[in-house]
Amino acid sequence: MIEAGSEPALTPRAEGQVVHQPAAGAHAWRPARFMVIAAHPDDAEFGPSGTAARWIDQGSTGWLVCCTSGDQGGEDPEADPFELAAVREREQRAAAAVIGYAGVSFLHQPDGALANDLALREMLVREIRTFRPEAVLATDPETLFYSDGGVNHTDHRAAGMAAVDAVYPAARNPMAFPSLARAGLAAHNVRRLYLFWSDRPTDWVDISSTLERKLEALHEHRSQIHDAASLDQRMRQWAHREGASIAVGAAEALRVVVIDDDEDEGPSAPAADPPRAADREAPA
Repeated sequence: MIEAGSEPALTPRAEGQVVHQPAAGAHAWRPARFMVIAAHPDDAEFGPSGTAARWIDQGSTGWLVCCTSGDQGGEDPEADPFELAAVREREQRAAAAVIGYAGVSFLHQPDGALANDLALREMLVREIRTFRPEAVLATDPETLFYSDGGVNHTDHRAAGMAAVDAVYPAARNPMAFPSLARAGLAAHNVRRLYLFWSDRPTDWVDISSTLERKLEALHEHRSQIHDAASLDQRMRQWAHREGASIAVGAAEALRVVVIDDDEDEGPSAPAADPPRAADREAPA
């Protein structure tokens, strides 16, 4: 959810700031299965949707988790929050279909009051153990102030920290949340974390082939976007600026945390399809 004063900067690093580019250049590793964890509907599209679309085009399977349904994401104080949540869930499903996710989960946590508590972490561990991704993408919880202005929304920080805590150690610890183990959801090791909206990126993903799809997915969030042309211009500027870091037309910057190190630079074998619960659904 993008709000005045809390949006991710569309030019993430101020002019003249040193860009710490990895020696290998563009990021090459691709997970067979990945999960994006976002605070609100539209966060995933503003964030790593170009990366998600690229990986899906290359054969990966992705799943999106929205911690809230964005019922505070509007400018009309008279709007019914339940109706707005329903609208935003429909928009998110449509956007997810554009990117190509296998499905979307909504955790229905309070918008504007998201907390990294035990309940949220258990929900995220359930999602991780169900889908069993190799990689999880989430907002960088250490980003409080953006380098060229703005404050990172409290929900973004809470969702990011909860995602990190769910990935390590909870999802891989067979003693954590024993009710999940009793339900048949065994511990699972996520190999890598990808943190977006970070002021300390380590890797860049070339999204030259998927930038237009990223914009198309963003356009599905009609309740939030009032000037699509202006938004497209800013998003293109952002992507082109990141692309300059690795000499490509467009890119997304990510802070990559390797949890299980190995020498394999290709995707591993895909896991079996996960069961689908009532709140886990494929996009239309």
